[in-house]
Amino acid sequence: MAFFRLLLGLIKGAALGAAVGYGAYALGLGDSLGWLIYGLVGVVVGLLVGRPFWSHLRDKGSTIWVSIIKALFGFAVGAGLGALAGRLDIALDITALGETRAILDWPFIVGGAIGGLYGAWVEVDDSPAKAKKQQAETPAIPKQ
Repeated sequence: MAFFRLLLGLIKGAALGAAVGYGAYALGLGDSLGWLIYGLVGVVVGLLVGRPFWSHLRDKGSTIWVSIIKALFGFAVGAGLGALAGRLDIALDITALGETRAILDWPFIVGGAIGGLYGAWVEVDDSPAKAKKQQAETPAIPKQ
């Protein structure tokens, strides 16, 4: 079950990260705002992967702050990994879309990788089996 959650988070995170990265690529924002774009990837993945923010709104025993903290932490993870990738200056040339460029020139590839990594972690961390186990361990408070 954990492997399935890991794979599901990887796929969802990579798809969301690639979508945000492609939006930045289409707008021409990839060169100057790289760390901000990858931070935005972390925010989107934190809000939507695992247990999405609207599920916390419907659950009376939960709070929306869990999703907000995942999004803030996701911004830090995404911006940090994006800055690290830019600092390392990975010399990997990829031929796609009819041109050969460095991997950092295409934010949808790096955004997909960052989103996939963070999405896999968030999905495994938010597994329903873990939540059921925590509910079973929590003693019920008697009403007076």
